[in-house]
Amino acid sequence: MTEHNTGKTSGLIAPACVDEQGRLSGFVHSFESGSAVDGPGMRFVVFVSGCQFRCLYCHNPDTIKMHNGNIMTVDHVLEEIAEFASFLRFAGGLTISGGEPLMQADFVKEIFYLAKHDYHLHTALDTQGFLASQLADEWFDDIDLVLLDIKHIDPEKYLALTSKPLQPTLNFARRLSDMGKKIWIRYVLLPGYTDAVEDVEKLADFITTLKSVERVEVLPFHKMGEHKWQELGFTYHLKDVHAPSQQQVERVINQFKARGLTAC
Repeated sequence: MTEHNTGKTSGLIAPACVDEQGRLSGFVHSFESGSAVDGPGMRFVVFVSGCQFRCLYCHNPDTIKMHNGNIMTVDHVLEEIAEFASFLRFAGGLTISGGEPLMQADFVKEIFYLAKHDYHLHTALDTQGFLASQLADEWFDDIDLVLLDIKHIDPEKYLALTSKPLQPTLNFARRLSDMGKKIWIRYVLLPGYTDAVEDVEKLADFITTLKSVERVEVLPFHKMGEHKWQELGFTYHLKDVHAPSQQQVERVINQFKARGLTAC
């Protein structure tokens, strides 16, 4: 295997990785063949490795380092998808998540292209959009839906929560809107961090300026990934934070609905 990829995370998209036979390859964390929460219908989800963010609530910290994933060719990934393609064509589609898929842009684009043109699948990209400014509009041609994670609307709080600046994500949201690309906004509700009434209102106001948002998904914080932080030797800063109550979740959902947005 000739690897042109260091596996390190940065503010740059990783260069393409090919094997000794010239086959485009990438780092894959795992597959999920029956997800009902990663886009419309039932989804086959490819979780790729590598992320430049350090979100406090990350439930897959094992995807942060790219080289922790398994190196696979595009053909190998498509073989995994092919087993379910006839069902997915009518009942759902393909979602690529992570980690952060845009870190492996060449690899991810090729998977989307083949899934769309060979298997005729609905395609969805789950991203925070931080690296999108490095990609031309055409990169998104074979993506039907973007699941856009906007983790906070306040720049300082966003930086504290993720370790990265907010503005690239907001710029990407406006760009998707201008392109007419369908968007589902994802917002993790983390008590004490993302639940302030005024912050939710500001986010809702921003979302209403976008033309192609179909829905807002409020995702309650959970600790299902806490053990992974411990196993990796990382400090988990949310030990004393509890999941939001149903009342908190409903309040935030209703704040979005009050702005005329579809929210769940």
